Amino acid sequence: MMTRVRSAVSSILGGFMASGSSAHELRPDPPLRFPYSRPDFLALSPDEVECSADHVSRPILILKEMKLPWAAGYAEVINAGKSPLNEDQACCEVIELRRRPADPSSPSYTPLRRRSSLPSADLLEPIHSTEVKELNFHYWALFDGHGGSGAAVFTAKFLHLHIEEQLQEVLEILQNPSLQPPTCLGEENPIHHLHPSAGCLSRAASLRGATGAPGPTYTTPPRFFMEKKIKQESLVVGAIENAFKEMDAHIARERMLYSISGGCTALVVVYLLGKLYVANAGDSRALIIRGGEIIPVSSSFTPESERQRLQFLAHLQPSLLGNDFTHLEFPRRVTKKEVGKRMLHRDFTMNGWAYKTVQEEDLKFPLIFGEGKKARVLATIGITRGLGDHDLKVHDSDIAIKPFLSCSPEVKIYNLSEYAHGADDVMILATDGLWDVLSNQEVVEAVSCFLGNCDPDDQHRYTMAAQDLVMKARGVLRDQGWRIAGDRLGSGDDISVFIIPLMHGNSKQPQPS
Repeated sequence: MMTRVRSAVSSILGGFMASGSSAHELRPDPPLRFPYSRPDFLALSPDEVECSADHVSRPILILKEMKLPWAAGYAEVINAGKSPLNEDQACCEVIELRRRPADPSSPSYTPLRRRSSLPSADLLEPIHSTEVKELNFHYWALFDGHGGSGAAVFTAKFLHLHIEEQLQEVLEILQNPSLQPPTCLGEENPIHHLHPSAGCLSRAASLRGATGAPGPTYTTPPRFFMEKKIKQESLVVGAIENAFKEMDAHIARERMLYSISGGCTALVVVYLLGKLYVANAGDSRALIIRGGEIIPVSSSFTPESERQRLQFLAHLQPSLLGNDFTHLEFPRRVTKKEVGKRMLHRDFTMNGWAYKTVQEEDLKFPLIFGEGKKARVLATIGITRGLGDHDLKVHDSDIAIKPFLSCSPEVKIYNLSEYAHGADDVMILATDGLWDVLSNQEVVEAVSCFLGNCDPDDQHRYTMAAQDLVMKARGVLRDQGWRIAGDRLGSGDDISVFIIPLMHGNSKQPQPS
């Protein structure tokens, strides 16, 4: 066991390894679900895609035309040799939500398509019906792949379609901002307090009736018929959360027929009805600059930040650890000579530390090991949320990693309509290749300084600011490697950045019919 763990720890610095049976290795490789590519909106030729993968010069790619929604800027650069291809992906769309006729007997009726039965075609079939344009949502997303680019490419092509499908189900509710979501679809007037005239009795009255004892007329609404008041924005949050789950299940189905390598984190921004919904599953990051103030709008999910969730799962299902790992955390590896001694530890119930008597089972490798960017789950992977990774296992074992990886995003809401935004107020989305070397403050200072020296009416300013930010994180190639300001080590990872001007969102006032 110790030999296997040491081998796994030494291998994780260069990537992630997934084991498979010898029978699987003898099978012919399945075809790629999608070939490697860069984001569609970059409009790169095959030659340009090939040139972009130069790990020595590391060219920074930017938009050829300023055609993204809200004049958003984008820039990216490949890693310094960490992986053969750029495993980051990006997507940007404006998607119309359309209302279908509600009467199934209508000749133009189109049944709601469930995303769980997505076709295998690259894109969904066009809808031919008497649909009427009602609402649209804007969508920006970054996907940071690992163990290959397959999952990131696949997710970039489908996640927005899953979100569309989930929003479609609640479209008629979203069209009426004053409508409180009904508990059951089809209820015209949601009932929050059941009146006696509805023919229902209190529990006490029901019991008295059952025994033949008369009871007084019921006049007060029973407490157990109360309903929670659900906000419309909660429906959007739920739609995004369900879309992530459907996307992960979609990858699981498709991988049975196609090669979809690795997994990916996902950072998504949806603009709908005056609000920005920021969904994050992984360690990419989003923040807002408003009037020079830093407003974080995402949280990073790492083995350290999710220690208690992971430990609790392992405590409930110890079989997930095989016979090789322990869910307990110690400040360092426990050695055999320390059995019987009192040593600091913590489990899923603890934020602090306490002493325990070391036992033989504590000699197992810890579920979470390492600190910062070197922290790993089961000595294998450095992220705890994302999509894909269905076949990832601990090196040279049958212990699956997937049960510990959550596809559920954290969704935060920024009410864009509550604020007036200037030309320099932006949202920045970036993969961890940027944040590994630049702090929030450094990023804000760099972007604010760059935009402050640009013409506010220049539509290229946000792409140029994104390019400048990527350049600051990548640095310059010197004898000691890539170096940034202060002669610090530059980022050797893939870097992708969106800069989204918020003032354009203020002009998109929601007007549902």
